[in-house]
Amino acid sequence: MQEELHISADRIQISDLTRKNVLLFLEWLQEHRLNGIATRNQRQATINSFVRFLMYEFPEHLDEYQRILGIPVKKVPQKEISYMKTDGIKLLMEQVDHESSNGLRDYVILSLLYTTGLRVSELINIRVKDLSLYAPHTLLVHGKGQKSRYVPLMGNIISPIQKYLARKGYDRQEKLEEWLFTNHMNTQFTRQGINYLVTKYAKSAREINPEIIPKDFSPHKMRHSTAMGLVDSGVDLIYIRDLLGHVSVKTTEVYGKADARRKREAIEAASKEIVPAETAEWDNNTDLKQWLKTFNRR
Repeated sequence: MQEELHISADRIQISDLTRKNVLLFLEWLQEHRLNGIATRNQRQATINSFVRFLMYEFPEHLDEYQRILGIPVKKVPQKEISYMKTDGIKLLMEQVDHESSNGLRDYVILSLLYTTGLRVSELINIRVKDLSLYAPHTLLVHGKGQKSRYVPLMGNIISPIQKYLARKGYDRQEKLEEWLFTNHMNTQFTRQGINYLVTKYAKSAREINPEIIPKDFSPHKMRHSTAMGLVDSGVDLIYIRDLLGHVSVKTTEVYGKADARRKREAIEAASKEIVPAETAEWDNNTDLKQWLKTFNRR
């Protein structure tokens, strides 16, 4: 208000709260503060809550308040999901020397991230006792909001896990309470530590083949890779929701939409090779073109 209308904060009146001024404020947020659409929408939601309160306190301004509430919320453009396909995951895993102690640990970490779609916070909070390596192989995951879930462990990672447990001495009863993964100081891994580990191997793989390794690959993009890999395999979104620990399937639907968009792009690209673009009927009609040009002279 002070920059645009030269009204200081201590001089703002209820009558200054108009649709025009609210729009000016929202535009100012984007143009001068360089806020994104999501931030603009949050500020607008706060204003709307205040306006609904004022409707009862100052009913004489009801019409103006309704006009403010009628300001449309801007749509946040949906970001393209960045993920790695199976050939990229394979190349990533090949960068790990799983014969060394740290290499075996890193291999198990990357394998669990991809095959289970774990969040980093869930991964670093795994204790030895959370593993069940007897059929059916499962992992107890402690998710968001103190919600726990069981996720299946694929057969091909059981052997590396068992080898890792034996090497760490975690295959003994007294070690059940230990953190499954520890860093070089033998303390619980941090988020930053896992992020460093993933980006290190991704960078190494990208140097070999940048076409199949996304730039700035991260643990969260590994989670996207898990979901998209399951979508590609035809797994129902309900099961993907349960695996990822989403509260609502609406959160998971973004992967289905991304897959549909990707299929459409592939079909359109393929159709261009088969069906040539049609030429408009009037394109070769010189008389019609000449007649249309006469409008420019009038």
